[in-house]
Amino acid sequence: MSDATEEPGGFTARAAIKLVLAIQLGIALYLMGGGLASAIPHIAWPSNKPQFDTPVLPGDQTRRYRPSDMPLEPAPEGNPDRPYRSTGDMPARLAFAQEGDTLTLTGSIEEGDAQRMAEHLERRGEGLARVRLNSPGGSVRDALEIGRMVRDAELETLLGAGDICLSACPYILASGTTRMVHDSAQVGVHQHYFGTNSALPAFLAVEDIQRGQGQVMGYLDEMGIDPLMMRHALVTPPDEIYILLPEQLETYRLSTPTEG
Repeated sequence: MSDATEEPGGFTARAAIKLVLAIQLGIALYLMGGGLASAIPHIAWPSNKPQFDTPVLPGDQTRRYRPSDMPLEPAPEGNPDRPYRSTGDMPARLAFAQEGDTLTLTGSIEEGDAQRMAEHLERRGEGLARVRLNSPGGSVRDALEIGRMVRDAELETLLGAGDICLSACPYILASGTTRMVHDSAQVGVHQHYFGTNSALPAFLAVEDIQRGQGQVMGYLDEMGIDPLMMRHALVTPPDEIYILLPEQLETYRLSTPTEG
């Protein structure tokens, strides 16, 4: 009996692993062949993709990504708690705002934010039911730690109208016991730097990438998310972001289908 279980989209778990290994091998060869210049290719050749506030259509889902200054689509009417016109208007690290049983996390995910989240839950976690997200991303390690706290506390996650959840943020979204994403919210993935210095010697850079991707895929499996979501992340450069369509969010179980 074959162990190659069929996954959504016609892929198998074995095919997913082969895809990741092939991409990592390509990264290794790229880094070793070009040295330092290859470690920072997007400084010399910036993305020519549309701006982030350009509407996304099937097959046209990749946008420019500048986490510190990126134009956002206008906030939907009736959403006064989302006054941001660009990611530059958002907090430089996660801001915590709790109202009733909902904790809203807004802004970039910086190193140390997981510890801040742990302290907040210790002080005010009783009676909390859900975490709302609006973030352009940031520290992968902190996002994974925050996600595990959310799952351990058995909290829901959600994105409201006009919210964004990019880069490392979807790993927090993934941790909810249920995951609700408004039709006008945007969830996006891309490649990550897992270390603090992207200009490492080639063999160290590749080792760091492999270890980090292994941790992320293990985490997604732990949270019940289809790791095939990572195929979009692995082929999207760090200065671009791939926006997942609502049907893809459901396929990869990153959003919970609504009944009826």
